[in-house]
Amino acid sequence: MSAVAARLRELGLELPEVAKPVAAYVPAVRSGRYVHTSGQLPFVDGRLPATGKVGAEVSLERAVELAELCALNAIAALGTQVDLDDVVRIVKVVGFVASAPDFTAQPAVVNGASELLGRAFGEAGTHARSAVGVAVLPLDSPVEVELLAEIR
Repeated sequence: MSAVAARLRELGLELPEVAKPVAAYVPAVRSGRYVHTSGQLPFVDGRLPATGKVGAEVSLERAVELAELCALNAIAALGTQVDLDDVVRIVKVVGFVASAPDFTAQPAVVNGASELLGRAFGEAGTHARSAVGVAVLPLDSPVEVELLAEIR
């Protein structure tokens, strides 16, 4: 078991099965020293635990939890390409938040993903980030997260 998976287990989390793509793409691609994940939705056992807009049907607190699930799914996708202990740094995270028109706390939502990456990878989990509000996401998901990782 990788040290990353062990840290997640200490947090009461298990790496899930990698979500099957919902269109024509793969969950992650390695190119040289980098792995790019596709956008990961907060699937749990193949289902979205919530749908709708953050700030309307989905609370800020629930959206933070969903962003954490997205990050967990992104870690699992990353693990299809490399040993997680070979991650030098999570370089960039992009979080998309399906937002009600007056919702402006996208950075707080994406903190759910960022904080999980920090707990899982330690200093190597510190990253640059964008948190973007959008009108709608695939399958009416409230949150989607993708990441770029540097590998040794």
